[in-house]
Amino acid sequence: MSDGRISSHDSERLLASNAALLAENETLKAIVATLTRALYGARSEKLAEPAGQLPLGLDDLSATPVEPAKLPAPANSNRPLRPKAARNIGGLPAHLPRVDITIEPQIKACPCCEGKLHQIGEDISEMLDVVPAILRVKRIHRPRYGCRACEGAVVQAKAPPRPVDGGMPTNALLVHIAVMKFAWHLPLHRQVKMLAGQGIDLDASTLVHWVSRLAWWLKPLHGLLTAIILANPKIFCDDTPLPVLDRSRKRTRIARLWSYAMDDRPWRGPAPPAVVYIYAEDRRGRHVDEHLVRFNGVLQVDAYAGYNRLTKRDRTGGSVTLAFCLAHARRKFFEIHKASGCPVSAETLQRIAAIYAIEARIRGTSAEHRL
Repeated sequence: MSDGRISSHDSERLLASNAALLAENETLKAIVATLTRALYGARSEKLAEPAGQLPLGLDDLSATPVEPAKLPAPANSNRPLRPKAARNIGGLPAHLPRVDITIEPQIKACPCCEGKLHQIGEDISEMLDVVPAILRVKRIHRPRYGCRACEGAVVQAKAPPRPVDGGMPTNALLVHIAVMKFAWHLPLHRQVKMLAGQGIDLDASTLVHWVSRLAWWLKPLHGLLTAIILANPKIFCDDTPLPVLDRSRKRTRIARLWSYAMDDRPWRGPAPPAVVYIYAEDRRGRHVDEHLVRFNGVLQVDAYAGYNRLTKRDRTGGSVTLAFCLAHARRKFFEIHKASGCPVSAETLQRIAAIYAIEARIRGTSAEHRL
């Protein structure tokens, strides 16, 4: 029978179990920290400058973890760091129109001798003003002309075509509605309420029809822009989720907008920047294969596996070369460095920082060249 005392064997088991739980707890903390940085972390992580060049020895990976380098504590570390407030002190953009208002003194006579005053200077201060959107009615007059001699001929100019057959919107109104919806994310039902506030009663289905008609007019321009971008020898590709209404499911489903862009400005390329968006109902790799069926060149992408099929298919006249994103690869090494302080990850981050410095220098030279 046991007398209530713990044997040495049980004590060792408890210590081993406690050590395993502590190790698991540290691992879970690292995972939570990694996920937190991925969701809420800064877009660009900073790495402290090392005291010296760290050795890039792959054999060190199997050694005991190296303690992370401790950053020097800033002066007055007890005080919380407050970000410097960004204020616009009178620097309003020069391209905005100016409306001058002159305020004269009530009395233009000298308070001492009552003589006539003359202007010796002025003080100018600026305030940012706004003119709300103005809805107006565009009336088109088409006079009819007749001949008094024969009274048999009537001459009148033809009515100009309308962007919506038989509709009331002008080109400017259609563009305004589309920009508010797609650029500023203002739904059509809210725009209907805003129009009703100015006495224009419309149904949301009417605005849906207008946007659909505008998309029809812009379809040739979209095709031309797509052809120009895909003819470039080097483009970027990415996708973004897009909620789509699905009446069969009584809720939204997630579709995709695939973006294809070109931008040679950082390295003084001749091509102007441009981007085109192509809709797809999901994120399957076959959509990229269909979009880039005639593309031959370098495609810069992230680590999505759906791009790999582009390098395996038979292509006539050329092939697709994948260039992966260095920022995505850097994030993995940064997570390892934050978790364990591995010298290999620190050295890798320093080498990537050197590449970023070269890119920054090229961009700076390119900006000076444009000026």
